[in-house]
Amino acid sequence: MRLKSLFPTMVAAALALLGGPVAAQQLATNSKSPVDITADELEVVNNKCQAIWRGNAEALQDTARLRADVLTIYNHIGGAKPGAQGPACGDMERMEAQGSVYYVTPQQRVHGDAAVYEAGSTTITITGDVVAVQGQNVLRGSRMVFNTQTGQGQMQGGAKGRKGERPRGVFYPSQANANSSNTKPSPARR
Repeated sequence: MRLKSLFPTMVAAALALLGGPVAAQQLATNSKSPVDITADELEVVNNKCQAIWRGNAEALQDTARLRADVLTIYNHIGGAKPGAQGPACGDMERMEAQGSVYYVTPQQRVHGDAAVYEAGSTTITITGDVVAVQGQNVLRGSRMVFNTQTGQGQMQGGAKGRKGERPRGVFYPSQANANSSNTKPSPARR
């Protein structure tokens, strides 16, 4: 499954309003579209270059959606600007999602208990009871790590409700393959 990268830009606007400049980031891979973040509340901690979105937090860009109980964005801490209080905040370093994490695109849905996106490596790690669904195909495990640029990933075992520490997947053939394999062979011509 190829999942898009997660970069909220609304943090840039929130921190800019409170005196902390941040470069705009992107939520969807190769997208220049704006990111729309909503939550029940927003807390900005300037001296730590953090923005904490609490309560039904949701980040949208194009057709990609990230939902969680809490989204916390950590930006690189730079040197203090002349006349400014606290450090200068730079680009996003990582984003953490806690509680009922859902990442949804038109092609797939992934659910977990927590997630961490690392901007430098463009990797996202989803942990807990991880369930990834694409069409009818389902993959379960306890930890999923994938690169949002290359689409390469790894699922580790330990899905809840299963014995052992192995990932589990149920995969269905594509409709074209399923139809062709269920047809009777034509009789041999003489």
